[in-house]
Amino acid sequence: MQTLRSLVLASSFLIAFSLVGALVPAGVRAQTEEQIKSQIDEHAQRIKDLEKEIAEAERQRTILNGQSQTLQTAIKSIDITRRQTTSQIDLTKNKISSTNLKLEELSYNIEDTEQLIALDKRTIEQSIRNMAEAGDVSLVEQVFAAGNLTEAWTAVDDATSLNSALRTNVANLSKAKDELSTQKQDVDAKKNELTSLASDLTTQKRSLDVAKSEKDRLLSQTKNQESIYQDLITRKQAERKLFEQALSSLENSLASVGQGAAPASQTGVLAWPYSSTFASSCAGKSGALGNIHCITQYFGNTAFATANSQIYNGSGHNAIDIGMPVGTPVSSALSGTVFGTGNTDSVPGCYSFGKWVVVKHANGLATLYSHLSTINVSKGEAVSTGQTLGLSGMTGYATGPHLHFGVYASAGIQIMTLGQYRGATTPCANATMPVAPKDAYLNPMSYL
Repeated sequence: MQTLRSLVLASSFLIAFSLVGALVPAGVRAQTEEQIKSQIDEHAQRIKDLEKEIAEAERQRTILNGQSQTLQTAIKSIDITRRQTTSQIDLTKNKISSTNLKLEELSYNIEDTEQLIALDKRTIEQSIRNMAEAGDVSLVEQVFAAGNLTEAWTAVDDATSLNSALRTNVANLSKAKDELSTQKQDVDAKKNELTSLASDLTTQKRSLDVAKSEKDRLLSQTKNQESIYQDLITRKQAERKLFEQALSSLENSLASVGQGAAPASQTGVLAWPYSSTFASSCAGKSGALGNIHCITQYFGNTAFATANSQIYNGSGHNAIDIGMPVGTPVSSALSGTVFGTGNTDSVPGCYSFGKWVVVKHANGLATLYSHLSTINVSKGEAVSTGQTLGLSGMTGYATGPHLHFGVYASAGIQIMTLGQYRGATTPCANATMPVAPKDAYLNPMSYL
């Protein structure tokens, strides 16, 4: 009986020691953990301040978009974009630092939990060994060997206490293992977050370079003179008219795709071709634009297309335009294969798509992304939904930065030059671009 009582006391001591031992590292590191928490709070405040700066820049650009198109507003818009991108870079760096601090905090928690598990294991092992050593005298023998009833009940109570202590420690061990598993999952999530943030940072730095290059190009073209800028816009409009006429003639000569060439209209088939971050900024412009997607012109015979029939050749607008600052990541609306890429600006005087990408999708649709400043993908490359195809810009016929997003029945789209159509004599005759019969053009809003 005395042996069993000693065993209970030893086990209780070991269990208590395991709980105290698990708290020691936290106490030793309390100062460090407090410092980490303080730094995390500092980064959180800085992130809030940067988000306000970005929102203010967005508000200023929205005001500019409502003003008449001049060289001054164009340059100012690019400068605001650069300032906003610089803030986004600082924001991303702060998020990376904050995430690293949280990883450090998690590593401390994991270390504590692993020590607790190790101590719990040793406690259970020691308790089992003690039970084995005391196993030569059974509980029944101890009860019958007791001098009186009190001693007998004490023996039973001691055995019950030991079993209860072991069950408690096993439960603690199980709980600690669950906590460790959760903490390690949190670490994996934070590491994935870091990878994503690092990718964002690289893209944002490229965007900043693109915006600077665009400003330099515009100043070089115009020699910083408003009259030259307005002449450039007028010339672009005239060349655009000739291009649209030649393109329309070519597309009229192409075979019709006929009924059933494209999937039935259904919203949500395609994702919006931009990130969730950009989507949030668009929501703030809904009052000015009348929509939450930054659409500046819809598909078909819009008011602008009708008022500028000389540009659109009376056929209406064959895509939607999404206002995007120069350098905004443009993403694939659905997984698929890059059908072609090109740059109509490589042909002097051809003011059309600029830098463009076409992706064919398995559901019978194809999507076009044009006026890009840079292209990230190559013909034949497999892409996934949301993958960055390039950065937005104002190449080709664009008097302001935006994305021309088109949707086609993939059976009808071809990549060719206008010169392949007999009689095409415009400056765009030798530019490679996507073409399709008129009935292959689809309203993007039917699938977004």
